[in-house]
Amino acid sequence: MVFGFSFAQAQETKPKASPPDSSKVTTDDGVKIAINYSSPSLKGRKLGVDLAEIGKVWRTGANEATTVEFDKNVLINGQKLPAGKYSLYSIPGETQTTMILNKTWKQWGTQYDEKADALRVVVDNEENGDNVERLKITADKGGKIHLVWGNYGLSMNVKADK
Repeated sequence: MVFGFSFAQAQETKPKASPPDSSKVTTDDGVKIAINYSSPSLKGRKLGVDLAEIGKVWRTGANEATTVEFDKNVLINGQKLPAGKYSLYSIPGETQTTMILNKTWKQWGTQYDEKADALRVVVDNEENGDNVERLKITADKGGKIHLVWGNYGLSMNVKADK
């Protein structure tokens, strides 16, 4: 019994390859944004080639689908989206990325169904001066959802739909 307990404790201390992370904020215009995702590492792999391949749908995280939840109807880069919880996918491109908010959110991240897309927004890729090893997704009070990984980043702007 002591051996089993010690073994279980040892297993719990081992860090996950893609640990869960989150970002929660209430924006200046009153929208509550909650983002939950698993954060993969580059581990020497190249974005656009080994991970998040150019032109292919990517689950924008690891493990279960990344979720983004809004408590109010919003405009994302000027496009309407009803309040609710969505999974987040993307299609990386050379200079722009298509961000996809999908109605089916409670699933493993690789089970994407285009028919359930609620919104697609094309955003410009940004160069990041730092080489960020682990994917980071944040939301700020100004309503910006920002993703950064490797030398790249991208942003979406969220505003309350009044």
